[in-house]
Amino acid sequence: MGQHIPLLLLAGIDLGAGMEVVAIPLLFLVAGIGALASQLGSVTVSSVPDSESSEVGGLQNTAPNLGASLGTALAGSVLIPVLTSSIQGGINMNAQISSDVASSATTELTSGASFVSDAALEQGLADAGIIGTEPDAIVDENRQARIDGLDAALALIAVIAIVALFASQRIQTYQPGAAPADAEPQASTSG
Repeated sequence: MGQHIPLLLLAGIDLGAGMEVVAIPLLFLVAGIGALASQLGSVTVSSVPDSESSEVGGLQNTAPNLGASLGTALAGSVLIPVLTSSIQGGINMNAQISSDVASSATTELTSGASFVSDAALEQGLADAGIIGTEPDAIVDENRQARIDGLDAALALIAVIAIVALFASQRIQTYQPGAAPADAEPQASTSG
């Protein structure tokens, strides 16, 4: 179920989405991780000799932290460039935004865009003296750029989850040293 969460989020996030679009899939994810985590330690540590259990426990605690860090870095490395290019393109192509404001925005966005709330953006535009219909058009472009960035990041996470799902097919289903469950005992022949 966990590998489907990015796909559910990707499908549900749009301009009119509320908090339930994120909250409901994440509740399923947390429930799945909670059910898995309680058994994971036992399965992992029991698959090695007692003399190596402390090393395995350390690796088991390190792997989720490393995975979360790499996942966040990968998602961010996609999200920020997509956010930046989307808002730059939207501002440059919007007929309601003057070329002077678009040029200034492009200059400001060369180092990358960040997530800015509508209220903070409106306040910044007011402080910069931008009036008329331009602030509303810029806020709309920012809203759409945030959705584009999230869609790109969630698509990357979904691809990684699908690849991990296929890679997990190689995980052993029996303890090392034990006979596989589908192996039938050999019939002994008496002579």
